[in-house]
Amino acid sequence: MRNLRTEQKIMSNWKSDSSEPLVSIVCTTYNHEIFIEDALEGFLIQEADFPFEILIHDDASTDKTADIIRQYEGQYPRIVKPIYQTENQYSKGRKPGRINKERAKGTYIAFCEGDDYWTDPKKLQIQVDFLEANPDYVISGHDAFIVDEDGNIIEDSKIPTKYKRDCSGEDLIFCRSFIPNLSKLYRNYVKHFPVEIKFVLNGDTFLTSLIGHYGNYKYHDDIKPACYRRHSGGIWSGLDAEGKSDAQINTMFWIYKYYKRIGDQKCAIALWKKFEDTIAPRLSKRVLIREMIIRLPFGKQIDYIIWRVLSSLGFGKKPPK
Repeated sequence: MRNLRTEQKIMSNWKSDSSEPLVSIVCTTYNHEIFIEDALEGFLIQEADFPFEILIHDDASTDKTADIIRQYEGQYPRIVKPIYQTENQYSKGRKPGRINKERAKGTYIAFCEGDDYWTDPKKLQIQVDFLEANPDYVISGHDAFIVDEDGNIIEDSKIPTKYKRDCSGEDLIFCRSFIPNLSKLYRNYVKHFPVEIKFVLNGDTFLTSLIGHYGNYKYHDDIKPACYRRHSGGIWSGLDAEGKSDAQINTMFWIYKYYKRIGDQKCAIALWKKFEDTIAPRLSKRVLIREMIIRLPFGKQIDYIIWRVLSSLGFGKKPPK
């Protein structure tokens, strides 16, 4: 444990004496022994004038991750609030992030996985100040750089240039934004999740679409980039390009299915188009046949995929009416 402020010193800066946190920092971790201290210290360096809590969910790590968390819990018992699972929940089909978020008491939620970390001690204060002053915005975020398992910077920015901007709520709903999960701070409005979200790997994209119904997105270029770690043990970063593409295709489909189920025709049409655009670069026989088999039970719009398959192979079938 490095030279950090004491719990008393951190809490002495809080203007409110409320026992309820304004921000809940949600962090899930599994076998992050060599990373978790960076994450925890990124939380504890935050210079905020409001109460915050650090909700750690350790999913039955088999290394020393839980032992390290316990050290910080001992030093910061009123701030660091862990769950130590004895059985791995992810392997049972339960999402640790969902489990952890359900206990969040904050008006705002901030995300950061146990293998990533924040670098700017003013991060939370800047984001909260902006959202408090701008009620038409519901979420904010910022950039991140990418490092490998040894801590070497391999990309200076995680966000494509075209996404370094504010976005409307509609942009968020229709998945026309790119917000690194470790940078997000949003109003804690989404209390219940649709059943469709359990079928996707990258639930953060689904959540962002739901959040968009409440307001706009602020991109902060006044916050130092956080650190996103790319390593073989990461659920997302450990996937190859094809695996990520598969996950994105699947996510767009299930967001579409959600909006179709609730009768939101405008959103359903937009997400179907996004699904098509996501699948288009993967126009190979293997993937397309698989997609047709998977999607066939879910409605006649599969005809459009069939048309695109045939068109890509040189046939002249017209699109469905």
